[in-house]
Formats: sequence, C-alpha cells, structure tokens
Amino acid sequence: MTAALREARYRWHNSTDPRIGDWHRRLDRLASARPRVTVSYPAGGGPVLAYAGIDDGLQHVLPYAEQRRGPALRRAGRRTTWARLDAPEADLLFVGYLTGRPPGPAGLAHVDLPFRVHLVVRPGTDPAAVPTRLSRKARQQYRREQHSRDRSLEVATGQADFEYFYRRMHAPTMRRRHGDAARSVPFDVALHSLFAQGVLFFLREHGERVAGMLCRREPGALVLRLAGVLDGAGDAYRTGTYLGLYVSILVWAAEAGVAEVDLSGTEPFLSKGIFQFKRKLHPLVRVPANHFASKRLRLCVRRDTPAVRDFLVANPVLVPGGRAFEAWYFRDRDRAPRLDLRWRTDGVHGHRVVDLDEFLGGAPCAASSAG
Repeated sequence: MTAALREARYRWHNSTDPRIGDWHRRLDRLASARPRVTVSYPAGGGPVLAYAGIDDGLQHVLPYAEQRRGPALRRAGRRTTWARLDAPEADLLFVGYLTGRPPGPAGLAHVDLPFRVHLVVRPGTDPAAVPTRLSRKARQQYRREQHSRDRSLEVATGQADFEYFYRRMHAPTMRRRHGDAARSVPFDVALHSLFAQGVLFFLREHGERVAGMLCRREPGALVLRLAGVLDGAGDAYRTGTYLGLYVSILVWAAEAGVAEVDLSGTEPFLSKGIFQFKRKLHPLVRVPANHFASKRLRLCVRRDTPAVRDFLVANPVLVPGGRAFEAWYFRDRDRAPRLDLRWRTDGVHGHRVVDLDEFLGGAPCAASSAG
C-alpha cells in the first residue's frame, strides 16, 4: 500500500471533513439497507444481548456490552429490514442508526444515546496552570511522583523510536488489556499516517522510557491516538504513569500553543474505565466531529429480568440534553445507583437518578431468560 493510500485510508476513518462525512452517510445507508442483527448468548450469567443496525456497532458497542456482561458462549447473526428490525430472543437490544432513520422496534422501554463521545481538553496558554485541572488527590499524586520518579517528557523523531514504541509499548499493552479482541492501527498506517504526521512522546522515569503516546497533528489540535507502557506493564494506572504522561503532554501542548488536545473517543457509558480515568483531566465531552457525528445508539429493554436490571444499574449512560449531556443512573428498591462512577466534567450539565420500575413501565421483574 502506498503512502497516499494509507493516508486516504486514515482520513476516511478519522477525518472531520464534512464531505467525507457525507460520503460515510451515503455508504452507511447502502450498507445498512438490510441491517444485520447479532445476538450474543452469555457463557455464564448475565442478559442475552443483541446489536442491530449500522455495522460500526459490531466493533464498538457489542464488544463493550459483552465485556461488561461477561464473555459470549456464542453469537448468532442474520440480515433483516429496518421495518422488521428486532431480536426477540434478546433481553437487551442495542440499535445503531443514522439520524433520521427509524431506530427499530416500537413499544419498548428505551433511551437514545450518542453512538460515541469524544473527550477534548483546551490546555490554555499557561503551562503551570495545567496540573490545576486535576482533582486535589490526583494533583497531589502527580506532583509527588514527578519528583520521586524523576519524570521527564521526551519528544522522539527517529523511525527507530517509533518502532520501539509500537513493538515494545503499544502492541504488548493492547494484548494485555484486550487479548484476542485487541484492535489497533496497523504498523504501516501508524508509521505513515500518525508518526509522519504527528508527534511521538515518551515519559521517562529516572532516565528510562516507561510509557509512550503517538499523536497526530491536525489544524489547531493534537489528537492522541496510540498509547502504551513498556512491555505492557499492568500497574501503570495504579502508579500514576499514565496520569503523568497525559499531564506532561498537556503541559507541552500549552507551551506549543495547541488549542485543543483530543483525548480520543469512547462509548457513552460512565462505567467505561478510560472515561473515568480521563475525566480526571476535566475534558469537554462532545459528539465527535467525524463520521460518528451522524450516528446514534438506542438502548432497548426487551425483557425485564434481574440480570437486565443489574446491567442497567452497573452501566450509567450519557444522554443528550440540549447543548450538553446528562448522566443517567438507574436504580430500584434493591439496587442502589452507581454514583461512585463520577460524571462531573465539562459538557455534562448534571445527572438524573432513574427509577427502573418507572422506566420499564412498571412491569414485574421476570425470571432471567436462557439462550
């Protein structure tokens, strides 16, 4: 694949150019004329899940829902039409759709969500003020470990540096975190469309490279794309290594006059670990500016079971509300809302505690279904 084709491939998936977004919408309409329904049966406990609609959800929505529920014993898929879009065998049905398209079966308790959200920090022009964005506890940890671990930020420019980052940091970190489900930017695309168009950072502790981040430069913005710690070490969050790396990059961005640092996207659930971690940086939560801007996600409850209620309570959601989002926490008389999953950050204007008996229409809680 030539460098031009690699760049075209990258821009197709990530560009904020409205013309590319328009072509995405056209092709999504064609590809989803007969939408796929995929049902995921649990290997252990938990609800039967299904995803239907535009194909992007098979890469983002269903894998995350399975991660939160537990692994799948098996998946079963079929094609259907939008008029008959349903999964009667499922307890929970996620429907990915384009704005303006009918979102699936009527008459079910549901909530409409953004398909994905992006987390963006505006670092300002005062590098010394960047750490003040952190919560008091995180700020104390950051400042303490900057000195105790003798941390420094390195900007690397050689191809050998990129290869070291990709093979010794990024790839093993992805394998450790996601196993067989790991997905990332291929080596050659990362080399030509990220490294050649961006900045590679290493965080050093006592002189040793311990973590790295590969970013792409866009007009007025720095987009954080690939991260990793040396040999995929599992204690990077506990020791504050990732926090040190992110804050150091934001300090660099403030010094360089970068208007925005895009911390990348995530599913619209407060239970997403990366959302909770990046929330410490007080980012602005907004709808992505790329092709995901025209996509939405409907979460439908097909069957009221204890497992469904457990899932909803454990996974609070971000719901569009005017110019910002609102965090929804589910509860019932036997299940307390997961308020420990914090929502406070820019772009989320408040929260609501939703009673499941009211949300589900007062239907009795049935025995869990088997797949």
